Amino acid sequence: MNMKELFVLLLMSHITTPVKHSLKYILTATSGVSNLPEFMGAATVDEVQIGYCDSNIKVAEPKQDWMKKLIKDDPQHLEWYLLKCSETQQVFRANIDGLRQRLNQTGGVHILQKMNGCEWDEETGEVVGFNQYGYDGEDFITLDLQALTWVAPVPQAVITKLRWNTEKARLEHNKYFYIHKCPEWLKKYVKYGRRFLQRTDRPSVSLLQKSSSSPVSCFATGFYPNKAVLFWRKGGDDLHDNVEEGQILPNPDGTFQKSSDLDLSSVRPEDWGKYECVFQLDGLNDDIITKLDQSGIRTNSVPVPPSEFPVGPVVGGVVGLLLLTACICGLLIWRRRVHGYQRGLEVDTELE
Repeated sequence: MNMKELFVLLLMSHITTPVKHSLKYILTATSGVSNLPEFMGAATVDEVQIGYCDSNIKVAEPKQDWMKKLIKDDPQHLEWYLLKCSETQQVFRANIDGLRQRLNQTGGVHILQKMNGCEWDEETGEVVGFNQYGYDGEDFITLDLQALTWVAPVPQAVITKLRWNTEKARLEHNKYFYIHKCPEWLKKYVKYGRRFLQRTDRPSVSLLQKSSSSPVSCFATGFYPNKAVLFWRKGGDDLHDNVEEGQILPNPDGTFQKSSDLDLSSVRPEDWGKYECVFQLDGLNDDIITKLDQSGIRTNSVPVPPSEFPVGPVVGGVVGLLLLTACICGLLIWRRRVHGYQRGLEVDTELE
């Protein structure tokens, strides 16, 4: 048994694999980007967007039917999100202006993000909280909940770290929210959305090629959950050379997509039949295998329907499809990710 098969075996084991859930808030402020709102906020559960707001629409919108039912049962929930969206817009606008001034940035495109939330292991009860900021695509400042202190990975954030570490009441509030309040809400969301979150959706798998000299991309879209493996195989052996694996990315409808590119420039045409793309998904007992066949490859001369077009190549890894959702925005701009209603998603003071 090779390492790939062992990983998949562990992935597919419902008995031994813990059931983990996550609640994430992704907040984004932009400067110098004409086609985007100045502020966007998204909430996700298990990487599925459940809510969205921005400075243009000025309302908080639930994005899943089960979230709409939760809000119908508890209207204060939507009111809280609307209030926080409005408050956070003002704070983030001041934050990004302050950072530009401090770093002597007079123009250009700048992006400030905050990603915070918690993970909950339904089997063990373990809770892990996180809260971090990114600026212009790089980590800026992160909260270490174990030590209850802020950590600055870049010199520009040291001033902020020193000041925020003196605010003991705020640190304690962070600890309470991420260890107690956040998982309480997450459990509630999982309860309402369990049927949706625990379903299994098979993907559509296609072979795509930009031109005859380009790599062949095996593209799987529309699958759920996001615990999936996509890889190339030759004669039964996994391929690692000449393969570029893409990340799992969210689709606007709550499903996911993933691609894996194979460079065939050194492969003889008569050997193509030895290659195949393999997709494996948690919840599916059978592999989805797509043989490499010239007649089955979609190229520019064979248009791909919009619903089957990959997000990854379009966005180019930086801004791209930010207009789709702030959720996708958060996942793509931030290149280095971590792994009552009185307070909650706290509004932070300025990053001075």
